[in-house]
Amino acid sequence: MEITEIFYSLQGEGKNIGLPTTFIRTAGCNMRCEWCDTDYAWGRGTKMDIPEIINKTAKYPSHRYCITGGEPLLQKDLMELLEHLLELGDVSIETNGSLDIEPFVSTKGMISMDYKTPSSSMTSKVRKENVDLLREKDQLKFVIANVDDYDFALEVIEENDIHAEVVFQPEGGTQLKMLADRVVKDGVDARVLPQLHKLIWGEEKGR
Repeated sequence: MEITEIFYSLQGEGKNIGLPTTFIRTAGCNMRCEWCDTDYAWGRGTKMDIPEIINKTAKYPSHRYCITGGEPLLQKDLMELLEHLLELGDVSIETNGSLDIEPFVSTKGMISMDYKTPSSSMTSKVRKENVDLLREKDQLKFVIANVDDYDFALEVIEENDIHAEVVFQPEGGTQLKMLADRVVKDGVDARVLPQLHKLIWGEEKGR
C-alpha cells in the first residue's frame, strides 16, 4: 500500500467534525480538482504493508480511523486494511466518488463520498451509480465554490433518492456565509460545515 502520511488530529469536516481521529492518507489520485488542497498526495507515497500501518497507528490514542487520500479506492489492499481497522474501532473512508464503492458498503465502515461540482472541473468523472449505494450512516459531500456549484448540488439532490446525510462545504473550507444564507433561504436539508482544521491550523500539513 502506498501511504503519504499517517497522523493524529481532529476530524476537520463532515458529520464527525471535531472528533479526535487517526488519519491514514494514501498516495495517488485519479482526479485533478482545480481547488484540491491535498495535491501533495497525487504522486507516489511510501510503500507500507498492513502490519506496518497498524503498528504506526497504534501509537495514537484514538480508535477512530479515517482512510483518506489521494484516492484510497485505488489501493488494491484497501479492504484488508479496512477489515483490520474495523477490529480496532470505527472507520470512515473518504472517496472522490469516481470508483465503485459497492464492495465497501457491505462493511461496517462509513463512506464519505464527494460529488464533484463544476468548479472542480471533475464532474464528468463522478460515478453516479454510487449515490444509490450510500446508506443512512454514510455521507455525500459537495464542495461549493459559487452559486453555479450550489445550484448543481440542488439538482443532484432533487434528482436522486439520497439516503446518506448531505454535507455542503465551502471551497477553501472557511467562508460560510453565502452557503449558509442560501441553505436557510431555500430550506435545503443539508449540513453546512467548515473545514475545522483550516480554521485552527490553516494550511499546515498533517492536520
